[in-house]
Amino acid sequence: MTESPPRLDLGRHVFGVAALAAGLITLAWHDYNDWPQLRYLVYAAAAAQIFGGAAIQFRLSAKTGAAVLVAAYLVFVLLCVPPIVAAPRIYNSWGNFFEQFSLLTGAAIVYAGSSSLWSRETLHRIGRILLSVCTVSFTLEQAFYLDATANLVPKWVPPSQMFWAVATTVLFALAGVALLTNRMALLAARLLTMMLVIFGLLVWVPLLLSDHHSHANWDETAETFAIAGVVWLLADVLGEDRLIGTD
Repeated sequence: MTESPPRLDLGRHVFGVAALAAGLITLAWHDYNDWPQLRYLVYAAAAAQIFGGAAIQFRLSAKTGAAVLVAAYLVFVLLCVPPIVAAPRIYNSWGNFFEQFSLLTGAAIVYAGSSSLWSRETLHRIGRILLSVCTVSFTLEQAFYLDATANLVPKWVPPSQMFWAVATTVLFALAGVALLTNRMALLAARLLTMMLVIFGLLVWVPLLLSDHHSHANWDETAETFAIAGVVWLLADVLGEDRLIGTD
């Protein structure tokens, strides 16, 4: 009997909505991620995100929408390469690369899951490994810019801003190791999803509400929830794999 592809549900919807929102933000500001070299492609980039984000909400069009998002995020990933080559010791450029690469991975997971391009085991393994590498990058980015990370934590959250900056950095590291080694990977994916969603709700949504004229606040909010959606996608895949394995 032919193996059916994993069912990508809540994670797919969150990822799609965030991608659609990013497209609308790109259209409104005529810019993506503050990259001036993309200005001549801004309408194409916005259209790709809006169409792709909307299309993957529905199973019949998910494959097409994911293919469009794969193409768009591949361009965004490639745009991250020149700054890395120009200044390889500045980790912010590497961080931007892996943030976009995580979104590319999410779109590829939706495409592969919708088209049966990969077997369930292959989708499980590749998605887990690629996102583990991205999670390691998130760890390093927070570690290198720990003070900036701490400043993002709301001051009213006890015990301190630096405590949560260090704690989330450690949690990113643990999640990366768990995904890479496939030890409690499903739990790690679910907890990482929850942490990213909480980060979006407690950090970026308040900043957005306090200054809705800031492009950076809109962009970071959409990107945070998009990355959360990608990890949620992986959790859906791993959860489906676990259910099938227990049948």
